[in-house]
Amino acid sequence: MNVDEYLKVNRAHQQELTLLRGILLSCGLKETIKWGMPVYTIGGKNIVGMSSFKSYFGLWFFQGALLKDSHNVLVNAQDGKTKAMRQWRFTNSTEVDEELVKSYVMEAIKNQKAGKEIKPERKPLIIPDLLVEALNDDQSLKKAFEKFTLSKQREFADYIKDAKQEQTKLARLKKIKPYILSGTGLNDKYKK
Repeated sequence: MNVDEYLKVNRAHQQELTLLRGILLSCGLKETIKWGMPVYTIGGKNIVGMSSFKSYFGLWFFQGALLKDSHNVLVNAQDGKTKAMRQWRFTNSTEVDEELVKSYVMEAIKNQKAGKEIKPERKPLIIPDLLVEALNDDQSLKKAFEKFTLSKQREFADYIKDAKQEQTKLARLKKIKPYILSGTGLNDKYKK
């Protein structure tokens, strides 16, 4: 998928997203698709993403917590979970102030070039008992699991841990076993 295709699919906010796209490209950013949405980068670093939802469209600043936000337009979409990313939501094109958007984007670019960055906290890997038992019962599964990077091991562990019901945990364990044995990360299909 490319950005033109993304815009065609998101008809509800197509004109508004096209407006934002023009503003972002005028700031000298490189356009790509990541996580199924347009992302704008500089020097290979993510600066801002653009997305569309049922009741609004918006910009995601990857290091938005570092922006001054003197106009109080940014929100933390996942309070308590998201440290750096901030979102700017719009409901119609009249809310898009081109100069203000540019000023936020240029500040984000300046911060990136200066090396300012909020690094994610590194949580310790906690493997749920159900997965520990499965790994201990199947040595080929255990060896395959140990070949994964810490972040991919965490994806598998969290996938099971985050399930609320025991039945769901068991279903998820069954689902991830072939992934582990084939050396495929749980979220690899979403990555380029």
